[in-house]
Amino acid sequence: MIRKNDYNKLVKVPLLTNDNNADHYNHVDSCFDLNSTLKSIFKNKLLLPIFTAMGMSLISPMSIAAAPVAFNYQDWQVVCDNTRTCRLAGYQAENDSEFPVSILLTRRAGANASVDGKVKLGGAKENSSKALMQLGNRHRISLFINDKDLGETKPFSAAAGDADLTPSQVTALLEALTKSSKIELVLRNSRWQLSDKGATAMMLKADEAQGRIGTTSAFISNENTRKSNNGILASEPAPSLRLVIPDTKATSSSNKSFSMKSSQLSTLMQNTMKDASSDCPNLFDKSPWRVSRLNSAQLLAKHSCWTGAYNTGTGIWLLNDSKPHKPTLVTSSATDYSNGKISSVQKGRGIGDCASRTDWLWTGNHFVKSHESTTGLCRLIEAGGAWQMPTYVSEVTTSR
Repeated sequence: MIRKNDYNKLVKVPLLTNDNNADHYNHVDSCFDLNSTLKSIFKNKLLLPIFTAMGMSLISPMSIAAAPVAFNYQDWQVVCDNTRTCRLAGYQAENDSEFPVSILLTRRAGANASVDGKVKLGGAKENSSKALMQLGNRHRISLFINDKDLGETKPFSAAAGDADLTPSQVTALLEALTKSSKIELVLRNSRWQLSDKGATAMMLKADEAQGRIGTTSAFISNENTRKSNNGILASEPAPSLRLVIPDTKATSSSNKSFSMKSSQLSTLMQNTMKDASSDCPNLFDKSPWRVSRLNSAQLLAKHSCWTGAYNTGTGIWLLNDSKPHKPTLVTSSATDYSNGKISSVQKGRGIGDCASRTDWLWTGNHFVKSHESTTGLCRLIEAGGAWQMPTYVSEVTTSR
């Protein structure tokens, strides 16, 4: 039975929950339009109360192919990337800070895609629990649903910091999440409780993104009316990108060295932003400009843009080394640049238990986005965040 409470208050919210001193964070939100699926759903009377409550918060994936999806509600979230792979992460109740736990469910697109599950434990018991799990088979995590022992997970991975659920555990967990259930991860005498609040809403989002509504492979299904899996959306290939290592020793095509005063550079770059005072408030301060060569005709320029309570952002521009310079802002929130790769990593809050990341790479004449992801909700799982949950992925090759 589906809990209607998981839907009747569903709203778009930031993927990363920042505290009151938050400065910059990435949030990808996708709205859904039910026009292409409502007809068949209403015909089959499938989940009518839920869709009525959710209104226009869903969009048919047929109308926007492989559009990234990122939502969270209560103690669960769903993130689907541009290949239509969906990842659902659940956590302990927000007010339970002593025994943080997270489970990650991953399903690729396509009719025959299976669901993989992982569990990660954290919090005050983190060090002791990981030490126990590293001992091997004697101390694996056990899954309990409604006080029923469903056996042990696969061995703990010290490299990944998590343990894989068995296929039978994943099946039992998916069934439990569609109704009110008590879900616990047990290690010796300690018990971590996974919240089920919000799970059904996020499972429905994943079904919609992959075209599974009403099919036999849907997370949320109606026992009386099911359609075949023939219409399930296929996986989209990740874009292929080529990273070109910049030629920092290239000779200028104009046979002239680049020279411009800091104030002139700042004025030039100001015109690349709608509101420089907001996007790059440090643009006209005394911090230095750093200019490096990308090839014989193009340059990369860097300048401090902003400093927050626990994050910073550097502006990075692409420009021609001679007039017309035609500067282009790549980002005002960079945290690293090296050999043609730009990264922006921003904490979701000061203690650093969640973050967002965006990467760009040099293709020989411009910078393109190559990766975008979040590490999940800020729930004290571990420093740096619990998981890698991308909204955008690519296949990158390197050339010089």
